[in-house]
Amino acid sequence: MKTCSICKTEYDENEPDSLYGEAGEWLAEEFFKDAGELCRSCRENRARLVMMYGHEMNT
Repeated sequence: MKTCSICKTEYDENEPDSLYGEAGEWLAEEFFKDAGELCRSCRENRARLVMMYGHEMNT
């Protein structure tokens, strides 16, 4: 079990990802440099927010 660096909840790092979770993991590795530190929910939310508001990353 690990603790998420954003929401501070404990999560299982081996939990399977959704498509948004995979996109969030990619963003964590490539842009935010916090890969492996976020729970599935925070990764998914980040991916959704970047899709809506991160126009500089969507081009």
